[in-house]
Order: sequence, then C-alpha cells, then structure tokens
Amino acid sequence: MNKRNINYVLVTIFSLALLTSCGGEKKKEEEKETIKIGAQKEEEPVVEEADSNVAEVVIVGDDTMRFDLSEIKVKAGQKVKLTLRHKGKMAVNVMGHNFVLLASGVDMVDFATKAASSQATNYIPAGSENDIIAHTNLIGGGQTATIEFDAPAVGTYDFLCSFPGHYAIMKGKFIVE
Repeated sequence: MNKRNINYVLVTIFSLALLTSCGGEKKKEEEKETIKIGAQKEEEPVVEEADSNVAEVVIVGDDTMRFDLSEIKVKAGQKVKLTLRHKGKMAVNVMGHNFVLLASGVDMVDFATKAASSQATNYIPAGSENDIIAHTNLIGGGQTATIEFDAPAVGTYDFLCSFPGHYAIMKGKFIVE
C-alpha cells in the first residue's frame, strides 16, 4: 500500500469512528430520556380532584396479579369515581380482576375464601351486601371498569381483588380522612 492509500484509509476510519461515537451518544441520551419520562409517569398523583367534592382514582392491575396502588386516600363526604384498568392481556376467566372495598370490620381472608367459590356471581359472594361498600365488575386484559360511590366514614378500610387467590397480593388500604 502506498502512502496515499494509507492516509485515505486512516481518514476514512477516523471519520467513521467520529460519526459513530456522536450518533451513539445521542441515542444513549434519547434512551435515558425515555426511561426518565417513564419513571415520572409512575410518580403521577393517584387521586385527581378537578371538583373538590369528587375524588377520581385510577388503579391498575396486570397479568402478574398486582395492583399499582397499595394505598388510596380520599376525604370524608367525597364522591369517589374509581376506575380499574387491567393493562394485561389475559382473559377474564384466566386473570380476571376486580376492586372490592370491604366494610369496616370485615375479615379479608374470610371474605376472599367465600368469594373463591362464587364463580357464578363473578367472585362476589351472594348475601355479602353488608360486607361490601363498593365493587367493580370483573374485567380481563385490556378492559376498564368504573364505579362511583360516596366515601364511607373516616377510617381505614381494606380493598382487594376477589378473583381466587389474588387477594394475597392484590390488596391495600382505602384511607378516608
């Protein structure tokens, strides 16, 4: 190889290295930004209050038997508009979810045990009207259910998914201040 060809090859390699490294940095910045935006989305407030008398709550379930919230806070006397979203893909008969707010003093394990054998009523036990403050319909992947109810008296209440076995993980506290 003559000197001219060597210079040409070196300039070409240097140029490619420079272009590649610049493009790579930009891509890394974009990836970091995407991750950062996703993290911020997770930190968004759960309860939105456009009207001070209405607490709009969104709770999300997925195919890994998890709610994204373990605690919900509202004010006494508020109307609660609760939306349950199932962001998974599994069908309702395989990975169905609901939101059940239990009345004060109701034992969650006893309720969930009764619910597990209540397939005909979508895992809401017949005769449990006094045990439940509010509940959504049972939904599958990609579906949404919304309910409205008045916040109960000041106190801490349990909520759960009553699909068989889900209550062990899909549960939380509904706090009325």
